[in-house]
Amino acid sequence: MTTASPTSVDPVPIPLDDDPGGGVLSGRYRALTLGIVSVILVIAFEATAVNTAMPTAARQLDGLGLYAFAFSGYFTTTLFALVVSGQWCDRRGPLQPLFTGIAVFGVGLLVAGTAPGMWVFVAGRAIQGLGGGLVIVALYVVVGRAYPERLRPSVFAAFSSAWVLPSIVGPLVAGAVTQHLGWRWVFLAVPVLILLPLAVMGPALARSEREHPVLKGADFDRRRTLLAAMAALGAGLLQYAGQRRDLVGLLPGIAGAALLVPAVLGLLPKRTLRAGRGLPTVILLRGVAAGAFFAAEAFVPLMMTTQRGLSPTLAGLTLTSGGLSWALGSWLQGRPGAERYRGAMIRGGFVLTALAIAGAALVLVPAVPAWVASVAWGIGGVGMGLAIASVSVLMMKLSAPEDAGANSAALQMSDALGNVLLTGLAGVLFAALGGGALAAGHGQAEGAGSPGAFAVILLVMAGVALLGALLSGRVRTRS
Repeated sequence: MTTASPTSVDPVPIPLDDDPGGGVLSGRYRALTLGIVSVILVIAFEATAVNTAMPTAARQLDGLGLYAFAFSGYFTTTLFALVVSGQWCDRRGPLQPLFTGIAVFGVGLLVAGTAPGMWVFVAGRAIQGLGGGLVIVALYVVVGRAYPERLRPSVFAAFSSAWVLPSIVGPLVAGAVTQHLGWRWVFLAVPVLILLPLAVMGPALARSEREHPVLKGADFDRRRTLLAAMAALGAGLLQYAGQRRDLVGLLPGIAGAALLVPAVLGLLPKRTLRAGRGLPTVILLRGVAAGAFFAAEAFVPLMMTTQRGLSPTLAGLTLTSGGLSWALGSWLQGRPGAERYRGAMIRGGFVLTALAIAGAALVLVPAVPAWVASVAWGIGGVGMGLAIASVSVLMMKLSAPEDAGANSAALQMSDALGNVLLTGLAGVLFAALGGGALAAGHGQAEGAGSPGAFAVILLVMAGVALLGALLSGRVRTRS
């Protein structure tokens, strides 16, 4: 199954497994692996730092009602960038979109860090989404082109392992900076870290492109680019309509749906939304997993600061266990002999994720210790490590070499779409159930509706994760 024409890619872009004894850190792959991991390190540190600083930023910018937009706005523009990056990689190789994406990502951080108001802050997050979309597809294409099939589970495990250090250090650093210097410096300091990936992986990627050149000359598919723009605009209109929740928001809501539905149908592999067996379900499950987990995660720090009175540092540390255990889950799926249990690992990963999200809601009960949320998120991290990495491995296995860029883009588009829709839904629920009425100065709820808003969001996302577990049996085609 493919989502783009295979007219412009070298028919043999993936190297033969001519080094059976080497691993991802052997001489042939060491520089490339370290370069890729350095990029993931920057992205991971930014993500953990933003989660820690976001509640404070939203309050100081008087934008608590737009809290969900700060997350979903990132993924809305990512929808467009993913398709552009997939075509760019298939037609020109991953080097150009990767470094362009890193630069755009840095610009978005600067805009967010200097924002005078919440809407400018959201715009900065949207620029970050453009850069992030370019980067992540390019990284997946690098893995598909440069590594033999036997090493890809280990590479994806390295992706997850790169989150370990940022998960430990990120909340501590971001919390301390937010409390003593201000949340803006959390965003303004990250661009400096971008220099590391540029220095480390440039030569290694250039050598990889020389070894596996891409046939040049094919033009971008204008139809797919237009569909990507429709998807991003439609998702943005739906989010705006959801925030309004009145008759004025009805028109943009209808327009958003009219743009989004045909765009998604045209961009994702056929039968994806119907959970067709094989690649369509693999693509769908990526969005289900990412949307459920990250929509819940976006509200956990806010819940811990407003409902349990934790500082930004301690609230951010609640998520640390998830980053650490995610690496563990990803490492487990990459062990020798794990391939035969791929479907079971995906199903088990979704079940653990559902239990974790529901378990985090227990801290809304005053008698339950706050550390229970951290334990729950650790369980969820294992589940996500098992599910996400396994889904990525299956996507590569089910993709022809010439479809690697298009299917990588489809996988990431499903991820972004799941984040946009489910985080947007969480934002609507949050506002509708009184969560937006948090006192900016004190961080406490004005009324009893706020704890209920958090509880509903978490339980809904746990239900979505259980749906993923039910669908996971369809990742394998019938013999």
